[in-house]
Amino acid sequence: MTVASARPRPARQGPTDLTFAFDEAIVEAAAAGEPDWLAGDRRAAFARFLVLPIESNQLYTTYVDLRNATLANAVPYERARGAGSAPVGPTEPDHGTAGTASFRENRIEIMALDAAAIAAGVTLEPLGALIDREPETAERLLIASAALPDDDRLAQLTRAGWNQGVVLRVPPGVHLKQPIVLRWAVGAPDRALLTRTLVELGDGAVATILEELLPTGDEVADRQNLFTGTMEVTLGRDAKLSVSSLQELSSSTVAFQHRHASVGEGSTLHWAVAQLGSRLVRSRVDNVLAGDRSSVEQVEIVFGSDDQVFDLTSYTRHIGRDTTGNLLSKGALMDKARSYMKGMIVIDRSAVGTDSFLGEFGMNLSKATRSVAIPSLEIDQPDCRRAAHASAVGPIDEGQLFYLESRGIPPDEARKFIVLGFLEPVVARVPLEEAQDRLRERLDAKWDAGSGVGSGGTAAA
Repeated sequence: MTVASARPRPARQGPTDLTFAFDEAIVEAAAAGEPDWLAGDRRAAFARFLVLPIESNQLYTTYVDLRNATLANAVPYERARGAGSAPVGPTEPDHGTAGTASFRENRIEIMALDAAAIAAGVTLEPLGALIDREPETAERLLIASAALPDDDRLAQLTRAGWNQGVVLRVPPGVHLKQPIVLRWAVGAPDRALLTRTLVELGDGAVATILEELLPTGDEVADRQNLFTGTMEVTLGRDAKLSVSSLQELSSSTVAFQHRHASVGEGSTLHWAVAQLGSRLVRSRVDNVLAGDRSSVEQVEIVFGSDDQVFDLTSYTRHIGRDTTGNLLSKGALMDKARSYMKGMIVIDRSAVGTDSFLGEFGMNLSKATRSVAIPSLEIDQPDCRRAAHASAVGPIDEGQLFYLESRGIPPDEARKFIVLGFLEPVVARVPLEEAQDRLRERLDAKWDAGSGVGSGGTAAA
């Protein structure tokens, strides 16, 4: 008598286990043929990747869960080289923009500026092309600024293994009246695209960026793909930059995002980030207010459904005198979605006259959701104009519902108005009207598709 062997159980995955098989061979393949300084930077980043934990801040170690990410079969693309970085599509930017860089997976579809931007000396080019053409500039932007945090394992993953990138540089004194669009479309099953975006504004320059993270339509539900993306920003004196980012990736995509900004004297930075798609998002924003009178305004919204996980961390460090920070995170969750909103404001001893506020607010629309808000302050300079934080998590305000219903608005419509109004601060900051309209349509559609919320169900208690 033959006894059938028991089916082996799948390996159990812990909350901090990264299943993406990132090894030395991937790093060496990317580094092949690169300048010594760049290959050395990749290897140093890989060494840090091997020893760092997923979460280095002990305040946040409890709130890590990568179990939605099953990336063992994900294979990175080959590194895009300068000679193979020419666009394959149109040579003119999108209508109503000063420039467009559009990627589909690792291929460039559009890389173009309008005539006015070109005449002003603005450059928009693949990172591989910049490395070949101006290696000293590339070294300064990639290494000398040391933009990506050394204590973050996933940042070092991208630093060591990036395989595509784009660079935008705006010369001193140039004011771009139209936005620059940076578009990444990803979703090929079992592939990994690791990207770096470098942005540099000279003294007195002004620019607006619209970043779009979109699905390709090639996704397969049970085969995940990985997208890692950075945006590394350097602002000269009295520069002004506004960045809007719309993340609408498919439910088979896992996204690791890092944004880092060094803000110079008198400069102003505005972030407006909308997180709608992806199976799992782990995002970190680092703002360094290095110059006197520099300022940052950051608004990030989440609208989650199904079993999506949004892990959002923000670090703002005040170094210069009379700096200002205003940071706001909002999340609305349906079904079994989860969000972790974590923020840290650090005020150095040199940061006399700081004014900084951090707010984190979650709205739970079903009993199965979970929203966590952890705002934090670390103050080493008592002479501040303001250093404050606030947080709240709960269901829809019954007082607001009563007010709208008393004006004849049906309960379901009243809930919808409240939720979409809660998320409007980011929508209103999107620079292109058609992108604003698309974001509102996506929010509206996501509400209608939500289990029991858009179809007569009851929001969370």
